[in-house]
Amino acid sequence: MLQVVFRILGPLDISADGRPVALQGARQRTVMSMLLLAPGRVVSVDTLADAVWNGSPPATARNQIAICVSGLRKTLKTAIGIDDLIVTSHPGYLLHPGEHRIDAVEFEERAAEGREAARRGRAEEARSHYEDALAMWRGPALAGITADAVEAEAARLSELRLDVHEQLSALRLELGEHGELIGDLTAFVREHPLREQSLAHLMLAHYRAGRRAEALEAYRDGARLLADELGIAPGPTLQELHEDILNDAPELTLPTTPAAAPALAVPAHLPPVPAAFTGRHQELAALDRLLEHQGGASLPVGSIIGTGGVGKTALAVHWSHQVAARFPDGQLFADLRGYDEEEEPRRPSAVLDRFLRALGVPGPQVPADPTERTALFRSVLYDRRVLIVLDNARSFEQIRPLLPGSSTCCVLVTSRDSLSSRLAGDYALVPLHLPSLGEDEAVALLSRVAGAERFAADPAGAARLSELCDRLPLALRIAAARLAAKPHWTVRTLVARLEDQRRRLDELSLDARGVRAGFRLSYRDLPAGAARMFRLLGSLNVTEFSAWAGAAVLDIDPVDAEDLIEQLVDAQLLEPLSASAGHVRYRFQDLLRLFARECALAEDGEGDLRQALRRACAVWLGLAKEAHRRVYGGDFTVVPGTAPLHPLPRHLTDDLVEDPMEWFEAERAAINGLIQQAARDDESGYAWDLVMTTVTLYQNRNYLEDWREGAEAALATAHRTGDALAEAAMLHSLGTLEIVQYEHDSAYRRLGLALRLFEEQGQDQGRALVLRNLALCERQRGDLDRAVETGRRSLEIFRRGGDRYAEAHVLGLLAQIELERGDAQASLVLSSEAVARSRGLGTVRGEAQSTVRLAEALIRAGDGVRAEEACRRALELVLGSGDRRGETHVLRALGEALWCQGRGEEAEPVLRSALQAAEAVPDTFLQARAGAVLGCVQALRGDRDGAVAMLRAASGLFAEVGAGGWSERIDRLMVAIADGGPVDSGRLFELVQP
Repeated sequence: MLQVVFRILGPLDISADGRPVALQGARQRTVMSMLLLAPGRVVSVDTLADAVWNGSPPATARNQIAICVSGLRKTLKTAIGIDDLIVTSHPGYLLHPGEHRIDAVEFEERAAEGREAARRGRAEEARSHYEDALAMWRGPALAGITADAVEAEAARLSELRLDVHEQLSALRLELGEHGELIGDLTAFVREHPLREQSLAHLMLAHYRAGRRAEALEAYRDGARLLADELGIAPGPTLQELHEDILNDAPELTLPTTPAAAPALAVPAHLPPVPAAFTGRHQELAALDRLLEHQGGASLPVGSIIGTGGVGKTALAVHWSHQVAARFPDGQLFADLRGYDEEEEPRRPSAVLDRFLRALGVPGPQVPADPTERTALFRSVLYDRRVLIVLDNARSFEQIRPLLPGSSTCCVLVTSRDSLSSRLAGDYALVPLHLPSLGEDEAVALLSRVAGAERFAADPAGAARLSELCDRLPLALRIAAARLAAKPHWTVRTLVARLEDQRRRLDELSLDARGVRAGFRLSYRDLPAGAARMFRLLGSLNVTEFSAWAGAAVLDIDPVDAEDLIEQLVDAQLLEPLSASAGHVRYRFQDLLRLFARECALAEDGEGDLRQALRRACAVWLGLAKEAHRRVYGGDFTVVPGTAPLHPLPRHLTDDLVEDPMEWFEAERAAINGLIQQAARDDESGYAWDLVMTTVTLYQNRNYLEDWREGAEAALATAHRTGDALAEAAMLHSLGTLEIVQYEHDSAYRRLGLALRLFEEQGQDQGRALVLRNLALCERQRGDLDRAVETGRRSLEIFRRGGDRYAEAHVLGLLAQIELERGDAQASLVLSSEAVARSRGLGTVRGEAQSTVRLAEALIRAGDGVRAEEACRRALELVLGSGDRRGETHVLRALGEALWCQGRGEEAEPVLRSALQAAEAVPDTFLQARAGAVLGCVQALRGDRDGAVAMLRAASGLFAEVGAGGWSERIDRLMVAIADGGPVDSGRLFELVQP
């Protein structure tokens, strides 16, 4: 095998069996240098791009880096014959550890071996290792590579070189080689005049060689230079040595028998890496930034925070093992027990005692005073490269005495509380908030513990299991361990057990180290107000919310509520999400919400929980009603409810529902959850009113399953509680849904029952809404005269009650019916009136609906130009409101208006867009309508085969929704197209109209 050597302790040099390997251009040399500086560790694409372009990469940087790496691989494979030396590993690349040699790695290994030999008193062996290490240098590290990132790392290596030179000098002084050292040290001090340790070595060498005056002169020269260059006096070590030389202190004389070099203990406290550790590539790359600050102006400190069980300790330990070679003077680890359930947090002074002893300080020399211990700790670590891992920290006050003063060290802290506010500014801080694992990483962890074959056979079950564990590493390990211990269980067996929310925490909390215990450690120390907020929010069937929801639940000011919620965020019991319109949203992980609910059931009375639910429903319902008003122009198209509302400050309400449909969209999951909870707890008044008000969202955005589930749950509650108004309202709502889904027979039956109940209670608004929908059903059943009669009855009631939106809607409906009865003029009058009423309300949705009705009347009257104008106005309205169903109606009508003007080529793409919009909704009937018109336009352009195929598809869709009359029209259209004669545009146009 070829011997491949990479040299970076000087200009970049690559050789294979002594033959040089040339790289192509500065970009390849920079990328290669970055990979060689981090062997075996992933270097992100972003980091490489920053290095190549010195912090200002172009937009194409990622592609250019990929091209550069590909070129490097090709060069190395050609020269060396290895094609996997540079490995792709998210989020970048790594230099695969192999048989090749890297001089910088060998240098650090030899230096570490030298320090270990010196610590054990083997002076000659230590000297040999130090000299071997220094002999590897050929000049400045990576000379000629001008990238800032490379230069910073090269400076670190150069600093290590100087350290080793000083360690060798100290060793040679102890071996009595002071005379031989003077020349080397004089040159070294001249080249590096600010290194006080080397100056001390030179002074001592002069003194031991009998050159006391030269020793004092060297001190004066050094003191003068420090004052001129830095404006400071020599440090305590130099000053004490100067005094000792002046006083001829006996301890300066070398013993007759050279003593062994002073022992330097090298602790290795890191616990083993967890075998199941998986993924976390981005987080590991982020922690690597700590190494960039090592030896800089400030102590590098990494802070990993996250909820209990998310894997903070595992990440810290894994990264620490990866970089341990960068800290040859040792690695210290302490569990500070900040959240231990049985024991108090560790006192910093006790941790310092252990650290100092591990660093070689004899027990009797460890000071009793905590402040003196910290001072000694910092003195011992001065200029040493030690990694300190402080796990499970409680507070900044607990870790402050454990922070060294030298930036050659590095500290990594894990905690459930954010320490960033106390660390930022004084330290080179790298903060990291640790989230749950991604799905692939979570499944990989499960596979490592319980066997990959088990999960490969059921990928859907594996994904669901990871979801039920919130992808928390602790929960995943427990679940996987249960499967490993139960080989006769399938993945689905455990999934089924965890699906039961009442058992899930029990299944994942089989001992004192389970999920529940981890959560309890964070919960127990909450202030009383924050703990109550946690419990009551957790008692709701709501996963995401904003601070105003917490304000309602506790009946407090929204700002005070936000303060309490932020305490939960700080305790890692809630997760903040991105702000929406200036309002931060918060999220419960499912397991934490189950734990909060357990705490609520144990600590709060049933009455408190019932009141919390009512206040939550009241605030969401109040905001939903305000959003509904803004969409419809008033309290229109709904039956007034009787459930009390919880008002928010006016400015806050205005801010929240400024875009009413987006507010509905954001709160959709919360509203659905509250409807189900209110229905389950027999809070009928809130359940049905939330459903009816939220139909604004359900119908506009086509959330038909949400609509059905909510209405059926509220209807069941109405039956149980004897709430006749709720029963009538939900029968009407379900009937409306069935009309939308073209189930007109079922809708007709439900609406009949709803009409009787509304009439029994004298509820005119409910009667009018039902009559309007009955008119729709009668129209669909072909009884147009009765549909007109029923529609006019509803119109009279709406006018008496002042529901102007519903009035405009019924006018549009009557216009449509008149169009189908063949009276285009009557339709035109009615639709024009509908548009005028809608515009007066300022409601976008209503105006769009009425304008489409007007366009259809104009099309039937043959006025394609005005119809096109109306359609383009309606299109602006629906696109602005996100009404996909309305968009389908408008595009189909616009296509017809263009066809009406003989502009078939323009009509075809518009109609294809209508078809796509209908498929996206999805709405089978609208899809069939758009397809029928498109087929006609294709036929007129001469594409008979395409037209027949399109019409055949439309016929099938009409049959699917039970629109038999339309299916018959399509049959006649296909006959008219397929007979081989000229296509009659007028005949097609007549057949495709309602």
